[in-house]
Amino acid sequence: MNKPEEASWPILRLIEWTTSYLADKGAESPRLDAEVLLASVRQCSRIELYTAFNEVADEATRGAYKSLVQRRAAGEPVAYLVGFREFYSRDFKVTPAVLIPRPETEFVVIAALDFVSDRGLSGSLRMADIGTGSGNVGITLAKENPSWNVVAIDIQPDALEIARQNVAHHAVDEQMELRCGPYYAQESETVLFDIVVSNPPYVTSNEYDDLPATVRDYEPKIALVGGDRGTEVIEQLIEESTPRVRPEGALVVEISPMLEADVTALIEQHALWQLHKVYKDHAGHSRVIVAIRA
Repeated sequence: MNKPEEASWPILRLIEWTTSYLADKGAESPRLDAEVLLASVRQCSRIELYTAFNEVADEATRGAYKSLVQRRAAGEPVAYLVGFREFYSRDFKVTPAVLIPRPETEFVVIAALDFVSDRGLSGSLRMADIGTGSGNVGITLAKENPSWNVVAIDIQPDALEIARQNVAHHAVDEQMELRCGPYYAQESETVLFDIVVSNPPYVTSNEYDDLPATVRDYEPKIALVGGDRGTEVIEQLIEESTPRVRPEGALVVEISPMLEADVTALIEQHALWQLHKVYKDHAGHSRVIVAIRA
């Protein structure tokens, strides 16, 4: 990060220079990246930077900031650099052990909440979050209603440790159970779930090589690739969920827009599942499928 030496670097000038530098390096949101990284170094909120534009950044701040900006310019995701990502207006700890939460995944939460509202469900509900990662979806649902209980499951112990820290941070320990294993991790079939949510791997093996380097080189491949067709994990999830979701309960799954027809076919050809609704994301792409257990 070579910039001309100056006697002083006010916050605004530092942000503007970094924005230009990251833009030249191909960052998709250079101004946002510049602000988030500087706020992290200064241990303040982004909005607080706006009231400090004329303050001069000291040498320690510039040094720490320079290091983060260089790593960002090399492709490392901002979320991993600062150690958190906002999801549904809450911050969640993230590391390279977990997938970085995306805005599109908020539609999984929205779909689950709509199902509860549309069906007039009340009181204690039992939910499962399959492939919980950082725990962002399951924890968000737990925060929506203190009478809801969520079993959050992940096959990766390192991911589950991050989820455990997020559970503690958001004070939902009493509502959450964390389990390690594939799919339902030997969960008993005698106690059924009202709603199961999942953001499963759905990138095809061929698509993986074409992902941006900032994703492919840093985020866990196991959380991204769903097989040669991209539907292998989803197909197994449907089968595993059949004996574990109560009749009239829901399975809420994030998908790739390109897999809508294939996933819809998997549901419609199953005797015990019915397609309920497809949610589109902010870009108008099919993103979440809701199926109802017959």
